[in-house]
Amino acid sequence: MAASSACLVGNGLSTPGSKLSLNKEIYGKYLSPSSCLPSLRKASTSIVVKASSDQNQHEGRRGFLKLLLGNAGLALPAIVGTGKALADDQEVSSSRMSYSRFLEYLDKDRVQKVDLYENGTIAIVEALSPELGNRVQRVRVQLPGLSQELLQKFREKNIDFAAHNAQEDSGSLLFNLIGNLAFPLILIGGLFLLSRRSGGGMGGPGGPGFPLNIGQSKAKFQMEPNTGVTFDDVAGVDEAKQDFMEVVEFLKKPERFTSIGARIPKGVLLIGPPGTGKTLLAKAIAGEAGVPFFSISGSEFVEMFVGVGASRVRDLFKKAKENAPCIVFVDEIDAVGRSRGAGIGGGNDEREQTLNQLLTEMDGFEGNTGIIVVAATNRADILDSALLRPGRFDRQVMVDVPDVRGRTEILKVHGSNKKFEGDVSLEVVAMRTPGFSGADLANLLNEAAILAGRRGKTSISSKEIDDSIDRIVAGMEGTVMTDGKSKSLVAYHEVGHAICGTLTPGHDAVQKVTLVPRGQARGLTWFIPSDDPTLISKQQLFARIVGGLGGRAAEEIIFGESEVTTGAAGDLQQITGLAKQMVTTFGMSDIGPWSLMDTSAQSQDVIMRMMARNSMSERLAEDIDVATKQISDKAYEIALTHIRNNREAMDKIVEVLLEKETVGGDEFRAILSEFVEIPVENRVEPAAKSAVAV
Repeated sequence: MAASSACLVGNGLSTPGSKLSLNKEIYGKYLSPSSCLPSLRKASTSIVVKASSDQNQHEGRRGFLKLLLGNAGLALPAIVGTGKALADDQEVSSSRMSYSRFLEYLDKDRVQKVDLYENGTIAIVEALSPELGNRVQRVRVQLPGLSQELLQKFREKNIDFAAHNAQEDSGSLLFNLIGNLAFPLILIGGLFLLSRRSGGGMGGPGGPGFPLNIGQSKAKFQMEPNTGVTFDDVAGVDEAKQDFMEVVEFLKKPERFTSIGARIPKGVLLIGPPGTGKTLLAKAIAGEAGVPFFSISGSEFVEMFVGVGASRVRDLFKKAKENAPCIVFVDEIDAVGRSRGAGIGGGNDEREQTLNQLLTEMDGFEGNTGIIVVAATNRADILDSALLRPGRFDRQVMVDVPDVRGRTEILKVHGSNKKFEGDVSLEVVAMRTPGFSGADLANLLNEAAILAGRRGKTSISSKEIDDSIDRIVAGMEGTVMTDGKSKSLVAYHEVGHAICGTLTPGHDAVQKVTLVPRGQARGLTWFIPSDDPTLISKQQLFARIVGGLGGRAAEEIIFGESEVTTGAAGDLQQITGLAKQMVTTFGMSDIGPWSLMDTSAQSQDVIMRMMARNSMSERLAEDIDVATKQISDKAYEIALTHIRNNREAMDKIVEVLLEKETVGGDEFRAILSEFVEIPVENRVEPAAKSAVAV
């Protein structure tokens, strides 16, 4: 019977007189007593298990597994066996024989038995050795491979040969299983140790179940914030600044309000387009209030792991309560405050859990005292209604694009550290920049300063400011076109815009006409509004459509209908949109004073816009198209009339424009006045350049 030997460590098990025999060659590998760990050799007496039958062998293996699992932490390194013994109960010699000598013995009929292992690459040979007095010797032979010629020779010599397959025992199976699980176990253990070391383990500051402080808030904390920004640095948003001045005063002198029963507001929501100064206002509050200030972005709440956002909200308000009274500023709150259940398929569950936790912390069962939450967003229409109710965000402050007076104040703030020449008027610059936000105006003056430095000047002139406005609105300046038909066509096109706009009552005044290409435009006509365009009349809208069609009308009258070009594509797109707004939004058509545009059609959700479009009847859609076409056709007839009646004035202005490439508004109106009378409401006195006051 085959006997298997292994190094075992028992718990209090010892066999008197048992002999440790580990110097046998097993599968060609020498197993020495050092295979067992030194600590294990000091344990109980090792025993040799011998199986006398197949049943005893299986029972011994089951007992071996039970004993191994009972001592898994100690006995695992001792499992080093790789298969059955190569000999039965006989001791195998460690002597080797070369392949050539083996062939010599084979030819001399000295080989009696051959056992083949490892796919025929190793042979244990029983041969008669003449050196030992023709006694049987067992030797190991390394074969180059098992060939058919060698097998045929075995048969011819009538040699007993057999092939054996290596079989894994139960110990090696368990060893391989534990080896496969070793890396994941080590990784998990390492993360656990790191989390314990960082203090963010279970129940630690990192929150339940979040190692490495992943559940802690990433808010930036300033005990005495020094942002370098005060309310003096904020201009153009007087209403919003007044609201925040009250909040700062409440934090500084709360008794003035609490004595008459007023309570501190819990939240202030800043709403407005990008670049209007919402974050700048928050910095001013931090600089003025003198209380601890937390600042965080809405996107920093939500992470890959579920529950991290809610944990960070809890941690943020926990820190805020410890430092109350304080201010918590959340920028871009729409990242977590989006309306729950909106759209097809609902929202992200992790984001909704974060929002629920934020609602609870702002005004939940426990509530918070002394914490003012200031949030900013430019998408207030998608915020959840529960977030906007009184008790959470008590005040909603609109920070809109500044008017002409606000733009002037903003330009003075940003121009305080810049040098201007005497011909610069910030009031004129403010009038030329309708729709510019505070960030746009700051960028405008910075671009003008860079341009002045590039040109080698020590101060900023009106030329640098004009070029900077053109660059921001229209794009980079291109190469001027060479004289030819294309340049002449562009000149007539731009002068057509200027003449039709100037001769149509209610249109804005021409600021300049230029043939200098910018962006995709080969020429530009600039208009400057006379006052702040917050309310626009029907006459003004219609005049803008006439002026927009003046370029196409000039091409048709001067060069013929077959020579009109694609240069009016942008003009046609603008006037079509404006005419459709007059019909559907402003109620300025023959259909009547109705708002024919569903509010869902202006939604940012594509599905809602499609549903709103499909909800309109075919008859109503046809009436809208007819009314829009009537407005455009009427405006185009007026533009054609202006071009036909003022051909001589147009030729004169085009001649000057081709020579100078840029004609100012005052010069344009002076030439046009020689040929036709400009409507009273469109007359503009020559601008008196006033010195800048900074």
